[in-house]
Amino acid sequence: METAIRFEEFMQRALHDPDHGYYAKRIHGIGRRGDFTTAPVISSMPARAIARWAAAAMRESGCPDLIEFGPGNGALAAAVLKHLPWHIRWRTRLHLVETSEPLSRIQRETLGTKACWHRSPVEALSACHGRAVIFSNELVDAFPVRRFQNTAQGWQELMINIPTGLDVVESLKKPTRLPSSSSFHQPHRIGQWIEVHESYQHWLAEWMPLWKAGRMLTIDYGNSAEKIYHRRPTGTIRGYHFQQLIEGAEIYRHPGHRDLTADVNFTDLIDWTRPWTGASRLLSFADFLQSHTKPRDESDRFLIDQHGAGAAFMALEQSCKKPA
Repeated sequence: METAIRFEEFMQRALHDPDHGYYAKRIHGIGRRGDFTTAPVISSMPARAIARWAAAAMRESGCPDLIEFGPGNGALAAAVLKHLPWHIRWRTRLHLVETSEPLSRIQRETLGTKACWHRSPVEALSACHGRAVIFSNELVDAFPVRRFQNTAQGWQELMINIPTGLDVVESLKKPTRLPSSSSFHQPHRIGQWIEVHESYQHWLAEWMPLWKAGRMLTIDYGNSAEKIYHRRPTGTIRGYHFQQLIEGAEIYRHPGHRDLTADVNFTDLIDWTRPWTGASRLLSFADFLQSHTKPRDESDRFLIDQHGAGAAFMALEQSCKKPA
């Protein structure tokens, strides 16, 4: 009989397996012809806002190194660089952290010699001597999640079994321990599903002790622990294939050929980074954009719509904790 595995392991293989994973080998691109579209593809407003934020962060922290984690096709990094004030741009050293070979090739075509590439945050921070301003856009949601359901017997974890030639079989198992997540402390009803980005927590712990100075901006779709599962009893896990939304049992079909994603619990991100960060400020994406720039056209106004993209995304601004 096949051994059941955590949903997290299935998602890890489907997205990041070095030979067959979606991000490692299969991603078709980002934008109109890709599997999904990000906000910077729709409008220049995110790049303008991030550039204003980055310019202030580099000036205040004295860090000339700017790092983007998970830079996608490189268009956002190129646009941020373009929109930096000239007196800051000429001395900015841009670093991109990317593990996907297909995306790295696209990024190099876009940026040429304007950036340095690294395989890990540790490598990038080493090149910056630990001092850097960091930003990411839709990075956290690409990390595998553990899935749990609130049952009459308490929280249980989703396990999956993949018999040869047959459909995936789901089951629940009581975990030996629950991961560290604020979601477990919310008053969820019986039957509620949640996701925990524990793999992202482990990833943070690998490099954040090396971060010595700077600011960090994390943009993604999600919300605080109190709001993320409002009217979402089945959780937030889903897939995308050429812009088509995939949910339910369909997410198990054709692993490695589709993007899988889950909303981000920003309360967890604040809790997990607290040992290494000072002040944290969580804003809706609309508020972040409008606090740094003004809309110019309809695509900009779409992103600041508080009933649409402006509320679906959040922006977390954080500062590096001063050494004792």
